[in-house]
Amino acid sequence: MGQQEKVATSLAGAVSEEISASLAPVDAELERRYPGDPGTRQPVHTVYVPGDAFAADTLRAWGDRALAALDEHAPDAASFAAVLGLPDDLAEPVYSRVRAKLEREPIEDLRVDFEDGYGPRPDAEEDETAARAARLIAEAHRDGTAAPYMGIRMKCMEAGVRDRGIRTLDVFLTGLTRAGGLPEGLVLTLPKVTYPEQVSAFVRLLEAFEKAHGLDAGRLGFEIQIETSQSILATDGTAAVARMIQAAEGRATGLHYGTFDYSACLGVSAAHQAGDHPAADHAKAVMQVAAAGTGVRVSDGSTNVLPVGPTAKVHDAWRLHYGLTRRALARAYYQGWDMHPGHIPTRYAAVFAFYREGFEQAAGRLARYAHHTAGDVMDEPATAKALSGYLLRGLDCGALDIAEVARLSGLTRADLAAFAAPRRGDLTASAR
Repeated sequence: MGQQEKVATSLAGAVSEEISASLAPVDAELERRYPGDPGTRQPVHTVYVPGDAFAADTLRAWGDRALAALDEHAPDAASFAAVLGLPDDLAEPVYSRVRAKLEREPIEDLRVDFEDGYGPRPDAEEDETAARAARLIAEAHRDGTAAPYMGIRMKCMEAGVRDRGIRTLDVFLTGLTRAGGLPEGLVLTLPKVTYPEQVSAFVRLLEAFEKAHGLDAGRLGFEIQIETSQSILATDGTAAVARMIQAAEGRATGLHYGTFDYSACLGVSAAHQAGDHPAADHAKAVMQVAAAGTGVRVSDGSTNVLPVGPTAKVHDAWRLHYGLTRRALARAYYQGWDMHPGHIPTRYAAVFAFYREGFEQAAGRLARYAHHTAGDVMDEPATAKALSGYLLRGLDCGALDIAEVARLSGLTRADLAAFAAPRRGDLTASAR
């Protein structure tokens, strides 16, 4: 074997070292500001229930009402598919999975509402309602009936309701702590955020609670609800929502679009306030870009067209909700808000159809990438990340089973998780 020829270079090693040293602050900033997706389950929806209406049987009651709506207005796969325009090969798998989901886990994320859905009440009444919400959520976790995610939406940090919102949060969190501790899946929603300073103030509030109870720093995270135009475009022309994420100091878990408050803020008439309005698309696009890579997830809003009344009217509302949900999924808004039990069947139908119609192709592409086999598409690490994330979301919500994904891809869930959350260096190195 001949001697290997030495590769010629022109730059001294000190050049690379100097460049690396000069970029060290940037490297650290990238790691701090853009840690990537947390890799945890994201619920497909958030249901909010007024504080005074929340009860021990709320989760089961919503599931039962959703099942009753199916029984009355679409009692079999064929009729449901006809309403929504599902292809024949998806009709039975989607319908059966929707019914199974409604029986097993009708709500993935529930927010007990103390804001618009609750309104102003006497202090003693709101205190008792907040304490009761804590007690019921703690009991649900103890007996295994809790939704994967549960929490409250407090009043906002504006002057008129700030003290009441702080007190409600304190009563609720204190009640949970005394009932056995803060449960996993606890979610707090801060509404009507206009200035980053309001986010900073909320962080100080959570820090104070953690210190008072000896909790780990950063134990409490929260969602920021985007409901004002100023949260998208600040007075200085910057994207205020990006500054809000940084003001949260790593505690922000989500940005949730508020369909009706945001639309009204821009003067959109009530008849046109919807998730597919151009104003809504602009706001969510800015939210999406601001959140990308930060680990903060974006949620769509809701529709206020309820599937109630005669069958024809229910079908119209179902088609609208299904279409809006599919539209959001295609735009990478994997979560939305639901206002009525009748929305849940079409939420799950849209989500399940979205994942089932594309999982075979996604699994095949990922398998070819993972096993370095040829195909008609040359995928890169970023695409493998998207393919595996798609499959994981389908598994999490119940649209897919791990056995069928493994059969087509030859990959385990751990394999999928590794592709879905590569380290930054792995992505850039593999792309070269």
